Formats: sequence, structure tokens, C-alpha cells
Amino acid sequence: MNGRGWRRRRASSPTIGLRDARYAIRDLLGESLNGVSAKPSRLVISVLGTLVGISALVMTIGLGQTAAGQVANLFDSVASTHLRVEPATASGADGKDHPAASIPSDALDRVSRLAGVEAVAALAKVSFAARITAVPVKDPSSTEAVPPPIVAVSGDLLAAVGGTVAGRMFDRGHEARVDRVAVLGAGAAEALGVESAASSPSIFVDDHAFTVVGILESCEIESGLMDSVIIPLATGQRDLHVDSADRLALRIAVGAASTVSHQAPLALAPNAPEGFRAAAPPSGVELHGEVQGDLDVVFFLIGLITLVAGGLGIANVTMLSISERRSEIGLRRALGATRRQVAAQFMTESLVVGTLGGLIGAAVGVLTVVVVSLTQGWTPVLDLGLVLGSTALGGLVGLAAGCVPALKAAHVEPADALRDS
Repeated sequence: MNGRGWRRRRASSPTIGLRDARYAIRDLLGESLNGVSAKPSRLVISVLGTLVGISALVMTIGLGQTAAGQVANLFDSVASTHLRVEPATASGADGKDHPAASIPSDALDRVSRLAGVEAVAALAKVSFAARITAVPVKDPSSTEAVPPPIVAVSGDLLAAVGGTVAGRMFDRGHEARVDRVAVLGAGAAEALGVESAASSPSIFVDDHAFTVVGILESCEIESGLMDSVIIPLATGQRDLHVDSADRLALRIAVGAASTVSHQAPLALAPNAPEGFRAAAPPSGVELHGEVQGDLDVVFFLIGLITLVAGGLGIANVTMLSISERRSEIGLRRALGATRRQVAAQFMTESLVVGTLGGLIGAAVGVLTVVVVSLTQGWTPVLDLGLVLGSTALGGLVGLAAGCVPALKAAHVEPADALRDS
């Protein structure tokens, strides 16, 4: 057991020179490393708590940032290939906002000729209050549920909104014949009790029977369609008092958003293009911040709780170590080590354990984020400051966890410790 460093420290004058200080620090680190590595099993248990806490912190925040990035990329992709055109609003004499223009009946032909437009659909929300049911007979004893909204559509809806349908979508032939056919959004189908369109079931809008030809399963934009009953625009104009479309949904080529958003209002109203506005779906930038912020808070709390548990584990193991090494502490005190030097050694041991756990934990967390991202086909997003800061945080946790045990070790009396041994 090396006591020369402690004797040298005690024999030095109050004004310690640079050479003596260097030796003292070297001896302190050497003795701390010897103490930490004396029992590998104890070292593994001490490191494990901080390792789990730091790896959980890095992994959860890293996966949160990665997931938020994927959401933002998805919305940015949608925004770059979709456009919505609708009448601008103006204040009327009653103080309420009213459409400044109406979409012409030949809007699909006008807009589809623009360069960069790949698909276009006209949509009109039906304001007519209709009773919608899957059975023709009204049961007086049943409770009236809120009917799903009705949207009248013309054009290539699936391509325009990025939708998929089980069954089929009604086409221009249905519109030309003014057929009573419908496509149900998945939410509307569930509400009406329609499980499949394979048998061509019917729903009833007031007294009109509509044949269900398909069920909308997904939709990139116009998410309200998932809970709606979708019918041909011509049929809605004949049966449900629909006047004209209230918006256009466009699928455009990548990079054509600026040109199309400028030309579409001109195509609809050459003499008054200001009556229309064209805008992309909401950008993913704001959503990215909201998603990442929410996930970061939740995951940070989870990692912090785990990290506190790891710190308590270090404190517990260090306290056990002090009980096992009372004779060693007593011998050091008898050879001239001061209380401060004994406390410094155990504080340094806890710091080494915490830093080691933080370093390994940060590496495990980074590896986990990369593996999960590659498995899911994501682009991993990791903040370098988080990784480096987590390693330092592990050291701070170890340092904090060693405070109480170090004070206990410093107050061990040499005579009592040697007598107990």
C-alpha cells in the first residue's frame, strides 16, 4: 500500500509548489484508480447504473430527434408536391368573411393545362343537412348519431390528395351519368358499419340510396376525407343542393410550386386573379419543433429518472466500499493522510466511475440510435453536444453520488478503524 504520496503532502508547507501539486494530483489519481479497480465486480455494478441512465438519455432523445426529423421530412415532401387553390375571403357588409370569387365549372380543364400540374380535383363540402344511414328504415327508438360530413368531388381525387382506396374510386363516367355512388372514408365506414365495398353495399342519404364502391384507406392531404362520405360533384349538385366547388387540390411536379401557385389564380380568373389564393399544405418546420419538443421533454424525464437511479447505485456501492475498506482508511490516516485527502480520494473514485459509465453509456446510446434508424430506413439525427454533455453528466452524477460517502470516509477515526480490523 503506497503511503508516500500522503506523507509527502503532509510534510509540505502550506504554500505548495507546482512540482509538489503535480505529484499530489498524480498520487491522488493513482490511488483512486487502484481503489476503483481493486474489485472488478464492484466496478461493474457501479458503472452499470450510470451506463444505463446515460444510454437511456442519449437513446431516447436521439430517437426523439430522429423521429421528429422523419415527420418533418414527410411533411416537407408532401408540401413540395401538393397545392391547394381556394377563393380568397373578403369582409362583407355584415362584418363576416365571404368568398371573393367562385371556382368556375371548367376549373379542372383550366388548371390541368398548366405546366407542372400532374393531377387536379375539385372538392365541395356539402352544407345540406342530410340524414345518413346504412339501413333504409328509420328506427324511432334508436339514438340519432351525428352523421359524417359529405364531400362532393370531381376529377382525379386519389392522385391529387395522395390517397389509396380499397375497392375503386368513381370515375368520369359516373359523373357524366350522375350516378348515385359513394366512397367512404375509413372513419365514416366504421361509423356506418360498412366493413367492405366488395359486395357493393348501399348507404342512404335521406331517401337517396348510394352504392358504396370503395373505402378510402389513407390520404396524404385533406385528412378530413377519412371521416367523410365522398360522392360525385354532379350528383351532389343534383340531389344535395351543391352549388360549385369550394377548393381545388393539385398534385404538382417537384419544384413547380412557385410557378403553379402564381399561374393557377390567373387561369381561374384572368381579370381578377387576386380573388384566389394558392398555398401548399402546412410546412413540417413548425410541426418538427412541436414534435421534437414534446418528445424531448418526455424522453429527458425518463432518462433523468434512470440516471438518478444510477447515481443512487453509485452512492450505495461506494458506501459499501467504505465499510469494506475501513482498515485501509484507518492506516492512511495513521500514516498522515488528512480528512480532506481521504475525502478527495473517494470523491475521485466516484468521479472516475461516473465518467466511465457516462462514456460507455453515450456510446451505447449512439449505437442504439444508429441501429434503430438503419433498421427503419431513417436518417439518424444526433446532437454532438448531447453526446459530449452526457459523458460529462455521468461524471457529475458520480461526483454528486460520492459526496456523502466521501464525508463518511473522512470522519473514520484511525484508532477505531485499526481496532476493528
